[in-house]
Amino acid sequence: MPRNRAFSEPEYSAEYSAEYSVSLPSDPEHGVGRTHEVTVRNSGSCLCLPRFMRLTFAPESLENLYQTYFRRQRHETLLVLVVFAALFDCYVIVMCTVVYTSDKLASTLVASIGLLAHILLYVLCRFGLLPDRISRKVVPYALWVLIAAQIFSYLGLNFAHYHQASDTVGWQAFFIFSFFLTLPLRLMPIVLITAVSCGIHTLVLGVTIAQQEQEAIQGVALVRQLLANIAIYLCAITVGIMSYYMADRKHRKAFLEARQSLEVKLNLEEQSQQQERLLLSILPKHIADEMLKGMKKEESQKEMQQFNTMYMYRHENVSILFADIVGFTQLSSSCSAQELVKLLNELFARFDKLAAKYHQLRIKILGDCYYCICGLPDYRDDHAACSIMMGLAMVEAISYVREKTKTDVDMRVGVHTGTVLGGVLGQKRWQYDVWSTDVTVANKMEAGGIPGRVHISQSTLECLHGEFEVEPGSGGERNEYLKEKGIETYLVLVPKVPEGKNGINGVKLSLTSSNGNSPLLINTKECNGSINTTCTTPEEPEELDTRVVNPSFPNPRRRLRLRDLAERVIDAQENEQELNKLLNEALLERETVQALKEKHTNRLSMRFLDPEKETRFSVEKEKQSGAAFSCSCVVLFFTAIVEALIDSELIANYVTFVIGEILLLILTICSVAAIFPRVFPKKLVSFSTWIDRTRWARNTWAMSAIFILTMADIVDMLSCLQPPHFSQNSTLGVVTAGGCVENPKYYSFIAVLALLATTMLVQVSHMVKLTLMLLITGATGVVNIYSWRDIFDQYDKARFKEYTSYLVPSKYSMTVMIFIMMLSFYYFARHVEKLARTLFLWKIEVHDQKEKVYEMRRWNEALVTNMLPEHVARHFLGSKKRDEELYSQSYDEIGVMFASIPNFSDFYTEESINNGGIECLRFLNEIISDFDSLLDEPQFRCITKIKTIGSTYMAASGVTPDVNTNNGFNSSLKKEELSDKERWQHLADLADFALAMKVTLMNINYQSFNNFMLRIGLNKGAVLAGVIGARKPHYDIWGNTVNVASRMESTGVMGNIQEYGFRFVRRGPIFVKGKGELLTFFLKGREKQGSFINSSSVTLPHQVVDSS
Repeated sequence: MPRNRAFSEPEYSAEYSAEYSVSLPSDPEHGVGRTHEVTVRNSGSCLCLPRFMRLTFAPESLENLYQTYFRRQRHETLLVLVVFAALFDCYVIVMCTVVYTSDKLASTLVASIGLLAHILLYVLCRFGLLPDRISRKVVPYALWVLIAAQIFSYLGLNFAHYHQASDTVGWQAFFIFSFFLTLPLRLMPIVLITAVSCGIHTLVLGVTIAQQEQEAIQGVALVRQLLANIAIYLCAITVGIMSYYMADRKHRKAFLEARQSLEVKLNLEEQSQQQERLLLSILPKHIADEMLKGMKKEESQKEMQQFNTMYMYRHENVSILFADIVGFTQLSSSCSAQELVKLLNELFARFDKLAAKYHQLRIKILGDCYYCICGLPDYRDDHAACSIMMGLAMVEAISYVREKTKTDVDMRVGVHTGTVLGGVLGQKRWQYDVWSTDVTVANKMEAGGIPGRVHISQSTLECLHGEFEVEPGSGGERNEYLKEKGIETYLVLVPKVPEGKNGINGVKLSLTSSNGNSPLLINTKECNGSINTTCTTPEEPEELDTRVVNPSFPNPRRRLRLRDLAERVIDAQENEQELNKLLNEALLERETVQALKEKHTNRLSMRFLDPEKETRFSVEKEKQSGAAFSCSCVVLFFTAIVEALIDSELIANYVTFVIGEILLLILTICSVAAIFPRVFPKKLVSFSTWIDRTRWARNTWAMSAIFILTMADIVDMLSCLQPPHFSQNSTLGVVTAGGCVENPKYYSFIAVLALLATTMLVQVSHMVKLTLMLLITGATGVVNIYSWRDIFDQYDKARFKEYTSYLVPSKYSMTVMIFIMMLSFYYFARHVEKLARTLFLWKIEVHDQKEKVYEMRRWNEALVTNMLPEHVARHFLGSKKRDEELYSQSYDEIGVMFASIPNFSDFYTEESINNGGIECLRFLNEIISDFDSLLDEPQFRCITKIKTIGSTYMAASGVTPDVNTNNGFNSSLKKEELSDKERWQHLADLADFALAMKVTLMNINYQSFNNFMLRIGLNKGAVLAGVIGARKPHYDIWGNTVNVASRMESTGVMGNIQEYGFRFVRRGPIFVKGKGELLTFFLKGREKQGSFINSSSVTLPHQVVDSS
């Protein structure tokens, strides 16, 4: 089913940027549902970030909720940090026990205790055994202290008397970076604790080495080494901050998507409730449920049906009430048409409230006639008594109208008990109605009644069981039908009502206008044929009869505006709190079912089992890929600084830095071009987009970046001085040459920085990252163990002297360190990919929920446009309307048509062969459905079906505001400026529609061997269109034009189309009740001479021409 523009909704986008204001409206055009604006501001408390990277949500309550969500998400990554610390403990234990001596007992014990502590902490956090407050506020800082203590214990116990500036620097940098990856804290506390850790570590090393060497201290060399340490720490902190920013951005995006998902879900529920309210205000629930099922059937199933679907059910032993306003003509002449609609709306809205109180189902409103049924769809034993109470209350309500309007109006009420066939006929403009002989009797009971009295039949009296006093009604004297059928009637004696009470049970009407003369119509204005949908103005009071002058606010409208504003503010705050609460619950629910998502993926490769889903995931665009590549540039920059501080004379360092930075910048620019398409050339943007959407190209790009970093490090290592260039001028073997010979460990630390850059890659699978990290570890390990074997041996001898044999050689310890860190980062990479795939599944869920919203919107659209005209449905669909809030619209030149099948009453019988009349109504349903199908043709798009009344079909032309062609609606041109063709085309279309109905009925007669005849009446003129009852909307049109069109039908001749104001075959003057003699014509068909399409000679409808 195509989505209609009037009900369309802007697409939600999950790919929004976090720097911009994100508004999630459910429907800005109609005001449906909730609208909450979420702003991601470029400001925050962390001054360590550039302004464009400082993200925070507005309002503050949402930011607090996000921080809670972020900490929960990081709770699992905190376990990753515990694993890192445990691996460090294992490293220390292995290094101490491989070549064990008694002086290593202390280091082994400390590492073992630390390992046990980390295992215990992992168990406590993994299974939630700690109180939430402790887990959130104590555990992160306790873990930081524990790790720092272990590093310093390892530094103090394992390197006693042999300290150098490079001791534990690699592990310190590793954990600094890990803090940014894993700690569930805000950025500023993490920056502070890492700065404190680095500062203390550097200070302790400097002081310890200075005390150890004392006179032999080489101040310049020590300072250069400490500066190299600081450069490594700064690199780890910089990359760590970028990783935190990227994680924060990703989580904020996931958070907004979760919020969007919730908004969609709430809107879905709200629209469902709204749809149900609107549907059930017009149709009974059992009918509405059947209609929804029928609408959702496949087209193939519908084509297999022999007949159109008819929703019709038989209900026995129900009471039918008809009520008509007596003196309505006098009342309508005392006020304008719009004021009349206002009065009817108020009156019938009160009737609807009474109907709810007395368990009545309102069937339909026909002009000034109101009829309802009790005992349908759910049977009630007291249905007759409820109907009597309803009738008495209506009589009491009209007495208040009579008193206020000073007119002689009254209610004539008739009640009959029997059987009805209730349901809906046709395929458009659904209205629930009832058919049966008993309905006809109830109608005649009203017609034969007495104003101000409730007129009941014998069958109704038998169901009252003496609950009311009655007197003979003598209905046969006032109505020929009742006399023919011999129906005994009675009048209910009205019980006395205490004085001073306005209406039964306090039902009161607000009928006086500001000048006290006539009813005031809210929300209407003369439009002279142009469509201006009226909406509630904030200046109008809520209750017309409650205007109390307040000296503080001389203007009551101003007071109401302020009150409405305050209520809106309170409602917005309550809605925000409610949404945040629901959002928190939804996020918790997502996190609890996260384990269930594992069934979607392969445990080893983590790929989705569904190939289509894996393909969709592989082409996901990650806007942070440029930031990830820029990390490689940062790492290479700090690598060059470290190498320059260690060996300033190494030329290869500068060469690899320049070449590497140029290549990495090229890779970075190619990656970010797709993010900023306006900055870069189109070809580059296309190439960047292709890389992002192609998995192998993306992997190749990532491998290239890490390969450049690794090769820069390896080339620098291989370019370093070899042992033959050493000059030993002392028996202790002290190396006079500086650089890599004195400080070979720093090149292993540079490999650790390369691992950090690998960890930062996005949109790269954990297997690719493992390959890259193995490349780094393997290349560095080969150089350490083979190429630099002599360098490390000389370094160990120069440093540890005779103690060298009791230690694991540095070439092995550095390689094992890198290997342990590689395992740690691979473990984290799996965790990150698992999170990314989980977020992807959540994103799919959001998309699916959007589709459900749009599907519900399509059904919603189909339902409401089948009950109300589209422009009217937009007015009512979206907000709760008070009874006083009306939709009304005046038109100057509208065509009105009534088409009846008079001889259908002869066809209708309630014999058993016809299933009690249902089969007869099924045939009528086919006729009306075929008439409805004509409205789908383009040439009849300006025609609106108003309703069906029994076998009478009512339609109008020119009341659709979105038809922008023939009528000139929604046009800035006045009707005088329109051509005759444009001005009157809709009337010609209505005449064509009447002729098409005749042809359609002839075809039905031919196929069914029947002889049904149409009697059609047409008229044009001014009408007032509107809706009576906001909670139970009933769309209709009123005015003299409608009355005359109805009389044209009732005084017409079967098989002919009678028109007043058209030029065709002259019938002559016909007496019309209430109008006297009117000149009428028969429309026999469209002549080419009068065609608006094929001829420039146009006979205007208002030009009365005698064709004789």
